[in-house]
Amino acid sequence: MVVSCQQQQAENRDQLVFRYNEHANITSLDPAFAKDQRNIWAVHQLFNGLVEMDNELNVIPSIAKSWEVSEDALTYTFTLRDDIQFHKHELFGKDSTRTVIAHDFEYSFGRILDDKLASSGRWIFKSVDSFKALDAQTFQIQLKQPFPAFLSLLTMKYCSVVPKEIVEHYGNDFRANPIGTGPFLFKIWEENTKLVLRRNPNYFEKDANGKNLPYLEAVAITFLPDKQSEFLQFVQGNIDFLNSLDPSYQDEILNAAGQLREKYTEDVNLISGPYLNTEYLGIYIGDSSNVSSHHLLRKAMNYSFDRKKMITYLRSGIGTPAIHGFIPKGLPGFANIEGFTYQPELAKELVKKYIGETGNSNPEVSITTNGQYLNFCEYIQRELEKIGIKASVNVIPASTLRELRSKGELPIFRASWIADYPDAENYLSLFYSKNFTPNGPNYTHFKNAQFDAWYETALRETDATRRAKLYTKMDSLLISEAPLIPLYYDQVVRFTQKNVQGLGINALNLLELKRVRKQ
Repeated sequence: MVVSCQQQQAENRDQLVFRYNEHANITSLDPAFAKDQRNIWAVHQLFNGLVEMDNELNVIPSIAKSWEVSEDALTYTFTLRDDIQFHKHELFGKDSTRTVIAHDFEYSFGRILDDKLASSGRWIFKSVDSFKALDAQTFQIQLKQPFPAFLSLLTMKYCSVVPKEIVEHYGNDFRANPIGTGPFLFKIWEENTKLVLRRNPNYFEKDANGKNLPYLEAVAITFLPDKQSEFLQFVQGNIDFLNSLDPSYQDEILNAAGQLREKYTEDVNLISGPYLNTEYLGIYIGDSSNVSSHHLLRKAMNYSFDRKKMITYLRSGIGTPAIHGFIPKGLPGFANIEGFTYQPELAKELVKKYIGETGNSNPEVSITTNGQYLNFCEYIQRELEKIGIKASVNVIPASTLRELRSKGELPIFRASWIADYPDAENYLSLFYSKNFTPNGPNYTHFKNAQFDAWYETALRETDATRRAKLYTKMDSLLISEAPLIPLYYDQVVRFTQKNVQGLGINALNLLELKRVRKQ
């Protein structure tokens, strides 16, 4: 009987563990380095900020229970809860924990701006003039100029609160010894092997019935680099969740209509929805000797292929053809503007016009991608050849692609832009001339005086309707100048085991586990 009870208890505990896989190793559990999704997801379970984002992308309270914004939109004053405790640690003394106060945010934000730390999140504070704790429960931020998306920025994991005494004790090793306030506690991290987080029994949030969150006992993350192996582990029930649709298994699990194949419907849930991510090919136009930078060829390439056909056959219908500009659906500024559609005859005419202007009768372009998007680039390669453009496709590791893209060494490069916060400014910043790489995300080195003027005006515009109109104008200008080739607006695609409940979905694809149950 004792053995039976122990076995039953072990099985019950296992049912309360949420298991998922990351293809690449998490590089840090310090929110100061929560740049990539792999880091963000783990850090989100461990830390909280002043505010957070719900699944409808509304900014809601977290450690701050309320806030006020001055009439000139320059001063943000936050009132903190007085019942938030850091995770237990012996350095906190006899109680092994302590309450979060406003001075902790003053330290945490100052740390992000410290040149010695070299946090990838310091750009968040470029519009901030100052910040300070007015007292234990009041924290104030002063902006240099109004920035309508500022509250959304504060939901990013960079803005999490950390305890000074723990950070200073561990120094750089805080990355592997995180102490926060989140729903889960750090337990074990064997890099490239596994990461285990345990339930925080003192977490401050409760559900609608007054029950303490989170429901899960633990989160277990593995690091299988091969996506086909990950899929097999999911099918065998060894992991609970798959994020994204990979070419290695998409035809196995989904039909051409984007629905689960019949053999999986009894065991698997499919959750999908809009994702604030635009997939595109960027064209480096900072070098006039780059053939593909010529405006006639840029437009010809955009008209040369059928985006709807591409989504149907290469994505199993998951995603929306990007025929309305760069701003994805779901953001103010998206307005169904007339973008690039499939017009092969027009594309051929543009190529002929290019040949007539330049005398280059055999235009050749080079597209660089990583292996995951090779099928898209090969499809575009075939379509370009039909209109008279010879194209080569180079496949390199994703890390190398990012490095060369930042250096301006790739004439055409495969890229995506996932929103850091739900405002179209986040997308349009890629084409603002003051954001040329390596100082910003303008990888194409696009420069247009009118675009820059509209962008700067939008940063100061506090009226949402007028700001959205400016965004639409900028998106239309991008279409007319064509420094990129929009491919599709992505969708969040999540597969879970049938016994997983409460895993929602949001357009930022943030993994929220505090309300997840396993039955």
